[in-house]
Amino acid sequence: MRLCPFLVLFVFGQSDCLNENANDNFKLMDWSSLKELQQGMKTARSGDVPNDADLDLDYDTVARLASLPLHCHSVEYPNKLNGVLQDQSELLSPSELHPIFYGCFDWHSSVHGHWLLARAAALFPDTDLAQNVSAVFNEQFTAEKVEQELKYFQRKAASAFERTYGWAWLVKLQEELEKSSLETGSSWNVILRPLTDHVVSTWKTFLPKLVYPVRVGEHANTAFGLALALDYARTTGVQDEELENLIAFNSTEFYQPDKLCPINYEPSGYDFLSPCLQEADLMVRVIQDQEEFTNWLKNFLPQLFDPDFVLQPGEVVDRTDGKLVHLDGVNFSRAWSLYGLAKRLGGDDGKRLVEMGDTHVRTSFENVV
Repeated sequence: MRLCPFLVLFVFGQSDCLNENANDNFKLMDWSSLKELQQGMKTARSGDVPNDADLDLDYDTVARLASLPLHCHSVEYPNKLNGVLQDQSELLSPSELHPIFYGCFDWHSSVHGHWLLARAAALFPDTDLAQNVSAVFNEQFTAEKVEQELKYFQRKAASAFERTYGWAWLVKLQEELEKSSLETGSSWNVILRPLTDHVVSTWKTFLPKLVYPVRVGEHANTAFGLALALDYARTTGVQDEELENLIAFNSTEFYQPDKLCPINYEPSGYDFLSPCLQEADLMVRVIQDQEEFTNWLKNFLPQLFDPDFVLQPGEVVDRTDGKLVHLDGVNFSRAWSLYGLAKRLGGDDGKRLVEMGDTHVRTSFENVV
């Protein structure tokens, strides 16, 4: 089983607590793995490519990755709430405000930690790991806890809470739970759905108001959120045509005219996303016609078609700095985008992009896993 198309380690969120006073239990806790391309990448990798046995994904590696959110999902402090208080009555502990997603330093990190657990259990069912994840989810996903999480979001002061990065990870988690329901008969998707439905409704209200995309390399990046939301909208059991159409419209308006993205200016000081590649990763999903997509990409990132183009991985010189360590995350998120582009393009261009992604993964892998 291939590691590269499975693994995207985002070293952000909880990495903010990686300073000289950080508790060792939290170090390198904020990563997540993402797998959408396994079968397609087998095709992209056909032909002569370097030996990549070091990038194979096995049970022990997944178990090590999952051990982080298995631990931190119930660790309340340190904690970054990022909320707006309406009055003194809301001066509550993280676990009172967010009885499910209070661990792992902040709300969105807890959410994508839960997603990682769901994905890990799906990769290795009928194992001790899957049993441990089920035990956690049975405790975490209860109607009472979801109701409390929902109440927080229904507050007027919370209308923009975790917009849109945390929203994106919530729908990604819901997507995985929908798949789990079909494969195992679990009911966690039904339990969590009221919270997800509220966030999706808020997103639908927000998208027509968003006149300009946010193109930064951190949480607010519009393309990242839209990509995960589009995957969710197309999920079996969800199939939200209204959301899909809104995303397709905004994406086309925002990004289809774009040309010559300055990827050589990247990364910024503590990016964990590539603004250029993240946009391309979204348009892989949006532009259905192959010729149209290839032409768009040649205008947007012509460098990717140049056999001599080299994209240097991000360099981290101080992993005790919770912001600078984001650059490990940019290496993994770049790889994720490059693999998606490789799958879409195929041929020699696809093989070259896979190798470029592998270089980025190898640069940071041992520092995170």
